[in-house]
Amino acid sequence: MARRVLITGATGGIGLLLSDRLREDYDVVMHGRTPRTPEQERELREADLTDYDAVRALMEGVDVVVHLAGSASPESTWEDVLGANIVGARNVLEAAREAGVERVVYASSNHAMGMYDRLEEWPVYPHHLQRPDSLYGVSKAFGEILGRFYADEHGLSVVALRIGWMTDDPASADLDLLHAMWLSEDDAERVFRCAIEADVRFGLYYAISDNPNRRWDLTNTMLDLGYRPQDSWSDVGADPATPHGAPVPDDWPKGS
Repeated sequence: MARRVLITGATGGIGLLLSDRLREDYDVVMHGRTPRTPEQERELREADLTDYDAVRALMEGVDVVVHLAGSASPESTWEDVLGANIVGARNVLEAAREAGVERVVYASSNHAMGMYDRLEEWPVYPHHLQRPDSLYGVSKAFGEILGRFYADEHGLSVVALRIGWMTDDPASADLDLLHAMWLSEDDAERVFRCAIEADVRFGLYYAISDNPNRRWDLTNTMLDLGYRPQDSWSDVGADPATPHGAPVPDDWPKGS
C-alpha cells in the first residue's frame, strides 16, 4: 500500500504543487483553509493549528507529514507567527510523535538565515548559527530547533528544508539575491520527494535550484537526501548572474 502523506497548508503554492504531483505515488491527505481545486473541495481537511486535538486528529494512519502550513510572509507580526508558526509547529510535532508518524518534513525558510544575506556574508552553510532576518525567520528557526529536540528526545525523524524562492517565472523579479535562491517547481518536487524518502534522522537542508550565483551550500542536501537539482534560473532569466553577488537592499527582506 502507498504510504500516507499528510500535507498541511495544501492550499498554498508549494502545497498545491505537491498535492497534485505526489498523489501518483502516495496516499495524500490535504489540510488547509480554503479549497483551491475540485479535489480539495471534496477532500480538504480543516484544523486550526493552535487546536492540538484538531491537529492530532489529522495524524491518524499518517506515515509522513509535510508541514507547510503557517504564516508565510517575512513581514509577519509577532501575533501572526505566534499561533500559526510557533504553537502550530509544536502541535504538529507533538501530534506526530503521539500518533507514531515516521517523519515530519518541516518547511523552514531562507529567512531563518537571512541576516547573512542582508549583510552579504556569504557563502552560508547549514551548520552556521541561525541568524533570522525577521520575526517570520525567528519562527522558522524555532521550528528547526524544536524539530531537533523531537529527533533527539523522541526519535521522530525531522527533515527541515530551508526553502528559497519558488516561482514558475524567476524573470519576474530583478533582484539578484532572489535569483540566487530560486527553486523551480520541478526541483521543489524533487527535493520534497527526497526529504520524504531519505534515510536520515534529522537534518537542516537548503532547498534551491542549481543557480550559478547561489550563496547557500547544497552539499549535504545532495549527499544526505540524494537531491540533484536540474534547473537554473540562468536558463530562463533575462540577464546573466552577477559575479560575487549584487548588493542586497539594506531593508531585506522587506518586499521580498
